Amino acid sequence: MTITDNPTVTTVSGGGKLYEYPASQAAMERALKVVPSGIYGHQGPSEGCYVPVSSFPLFSKTASGTRFIDADGNEFIDYMCGYGPNVLGYKDADVDAAAAAQAKLEDVVTIPSTTMVDFAELLVDQVASADWAFFAKNGGDTTTLAIMTARAATKRKRIVFIAGYYHGVAPWTQKLDYPGVLEEDVTNNIIIPWNDPVAFEKVLNAYSGEIAAFISTPYMHGNFLDNVLPAPGYWQAIRKLCDKHGVVLIMDDVRAGFRLDLAGSDHHFGFEADLICFCKAIANGYNVSALLGKAALKDVVSSITYTGSYWMSAVPFAAGIATQTKLRELNAPARFAELGTRLTTGLVGAAADQGLHLIASGEPALFYLRLADDDSLMLHQEWVAQMMRRGIFLTSHHNHFINASLTEADVDLTIEIAHEAFGVVKAAHPELG
Repeated sequence: MTITDNPTVTTVSGGGKLYEYPASQAAMERALKVVPSGIYGHQGPSEGCYVPVSSFPLFSKTASGTRFIDADGNEFIDYMCGYGPNVLGYKDADVDAAAAAQAKLEDVVTIPSTTMVDFAELLVDQVASADWAFFAKNGGDTTTLAIMTARAATKRKRIVFIAGYYHGVAPWTQKLDYPGVLEEDVTNNIIIPWNDPVAFEKVLNAYSGEIAAFISTPYMHGNFLDNVLPAPGYWQAIRKLCDKHGVVLIMDDVRAGFRLDLAGSDHHFGFEADLICFCKAIANGYNVSALLGKAALKDVVSSITYTGSYWMSAVPFAAGIATQTKLRELNAPARFAELGTRLTTGLVGAAADQGLHLIASGEPALFYLRLADDDSLMLHQEWVAQMMRRGIFLTSHHNHFINASLTEADVDLTIEIAHEAFGVVKAAHPELG
């Protein structure tokens, strides 16, 4: 089963048929017997995000470029990109060749490959605010290390978060009512609104000398809500307050990193973070993450006990070098912005043609969609389900990703299918007028 140059994704009116998923459903029955929730984490049925579940594929077989084929042989144009890591396209030939060449030499060895140094040098050269790089395996590894570094540097406990934050799944990132989380895990968390430096200053004054760090994504790209860009001057005001009060400014660039700006999303918005966390788009799906930081924190991070079994694995370092090199050659962030704008503008127009109101928010490279014709997510969910059964993979609650394999033709086909799907939703709801 392979993806061909002749796409099978098409509109129903254009000769296609609605997708069905008996093989996925059979695999889910097997999974439920041996895997907690069948598919755990934030993906899919265990979180109630696939409604109705019967409209969604649950397991995949192959992937190439911007598309994957599910367990039933249905082909999808994928706007989730493996939840972000697929930044160049699945099975990118250049990245896979670099990884294979490294694998012939070595991967996990008692002492690290100099490929690690090569990758660190590349990232320090590329990311504007960085003087050093520390590698790990997951975005949550880097956000946790950033918090530990800030506390070690300042000898303070409290951390300031933005309401609606997500910085991974370690206990300190959770809410008190989450299963398994202790009061002690989150007792030093302080939450303020997005785009509100006045609120930050009030907190700094109220807890004078107690705040170790301010941590935030570059813009508000949380789930289940419209995404919000920083107001003019916002980040500069936050930077100034952090400097005044001796607070470490941490940028969680795990999700947006290298899609807005190869020099870092802080650079994109005109300021410099003290620590910046990268993962998803760093190595096109090969398992590596990185915390980058300023020289003043280099000795501090060196003093922290922090490592893992595969953190010196050389193959992902080689893949990361190839990924970042190709992103530079393609001037990828500009391409992502161009394609994302074409897509979101087209989708909003397709909805309007059917008398519906689609809101596209956030950066075009990392956009969030919401049908605004009711107060719930259910109408939007109906549209997503119709898209899914026509070969367009979206989610109802998460922002979406552009990758470098996406073409104008893919975007135009997506908009054509969306027009049909919006029509089905509108026809099912005559009350919308």
